[in-house]
Amino acid sequence: MLIFAHRGASADAPENTLAAIKLALAQNVDGIEIDVHQLDQELVVIHDRWVHRTTNGKGQLSQYSMLQLRTLDAGLGEKVPTLWEVMQLIAGQCTLNIEVKGLKDVALVLALINKAQTELGFKHEQFIVSSFDHHLLAQIKQLQPDLKIGALTASKPIDYALFASTLGAYSVNTDITFLDQAFVNDAHQRGLKVFVYTVDEPEDLAMLYHWGVDGIFCNGPALAKAFVSSISSGR
Repeated sequence: MLIFAHRGASADAPENTLAAIKLALAQNVDGIEIDVHQLDQELVVIHDRWVHRTTNGKGQLSQYSMLQLRTLDAGLGEKVPTLWEVMQLIAGQCTLNIEVKGLKDVALVLALINKAQTELGFKHEQFIVSSFDHHLLAQIKQLQPDLKIGALTASKPIDYALFASTLGAYSVNTDITFLDQAFVNDAHQRGLKVFVYTVDEPEDLAMLYHWGVDGIFCNGPALAKAFVSSISSGR
């Protein structure tokens, strides 16, 4: 079972900041998940459309210029990073799951992914682009068919993971709330990986491990890795 640091190691550092990314790398995670919005022609790493939950600012992200956004404190003196800054920090050390949220120009993220492979030592297979916007995923897949996409859902559709296979997805990234063994089996029969968010409780980790889930997104990756290791070794 792969362990993805959800917004970096967000249990111990401000989410979606370089500090959280550094800590996740130090904890030897399999992957890091971040959230990306487009601000003008830049891609910034922040979860919400509004800045007040994760920074000392107020108002909508779209009301800020890049210069203004950079003046905000994202926790413990951290700034809201750009996608490129996160890529530079990771530099191919693990998989990067980029969840695109407020994105108007998909060419921006595709260009950075290609640039990261050329300049930062990433391999193509180390990128997963995920979204709840399945129209956006379809557009990305059309422009770059060999790029891995993760189809996000917070529901249990009637046809289980059919929507993800229809998109040509690599994985279905699903909320633990509505997941069951039947959903996992269906996704696997369609050749899809099953990645589950957000998983921090040992009982949930054990359940998902025994269901055969391929990976989880968690806020405390060090503890999750230790727990999964103990399960797999029978301790």
